Amino acid sequence: MLQSSLRSSSVVAQALGRRNASGIALKYSNALYSAAISKSPQVLSKVHTELSNISTQLKTTPELNTFVNNPTLSLNDRTKGIQVLLGKVEGSGAKKEPVSDVTKNLLSVLSENGRLGEVQSVIEGFNEQYAKYKGELTVVITSATPLARDVLSKLEATLKQSQAALQSKSLKVTNKVNPAVLGGFVVDFGDKTIDLSVSSTVNKLNGILQQSV
Repeated sequence: MLQSSLRSSSVVAQALGRRNASGIALKYSNALYSAAISKSPQVLSKVHTELSNISTQLKTTPELNTFVNNPTLSLNDRTKGIQVLLGKVEGSGAKKEPVSDVTKNLLSVLSENGRLGEVQSVIEGFNEQYAKYKGELTVVITSATPLARDVLSKLEATLKQSQAALQSKSLKVTNKVNPAVLGGFVVDFGDKTIDLSVSSTVNKLNGILQQSV
């Protein structure tokens, strides 16, 4: 199911290019979630755990991160690299746990379509859907530098009063750092975005100035 769903949109995805990477990743995330939940809640939970492990491996192992972000590798080299990554996810010894077919198929399809570089975005999209399934509201606050703990606490207290938070079982707030926002912050939750960044203000100002010239 996952392979057929992803391959059906691969031609469109490849034509869009890096500019629409987030939209492309969302297509994979949706197909991945559908494939996992169609198996069983247990498989869905297992896939979530595996993807979290993959994400951690990519963040902590420079060689693996370089591997998934190298578009020049041959299909054969990508296949070998995937096996190394899966081996780390499985573990070893008594703790060795075979990776689910759903997760294997995801990496295989991303590799075949030349989209391994999107894997972290795909995982993020999957995690959002998994959080909804668990009744959790995940809020990502992106700032140029890490926000102070007291600032995050105030923001969290405010967000808890939102309608979306009141309708959820729990609220999880994470702070993502992106120097491109320059200052201020961007809040993403559910399908909503509140852009209070300096970069957004600068872009709006530039637009006004260009229209005035």
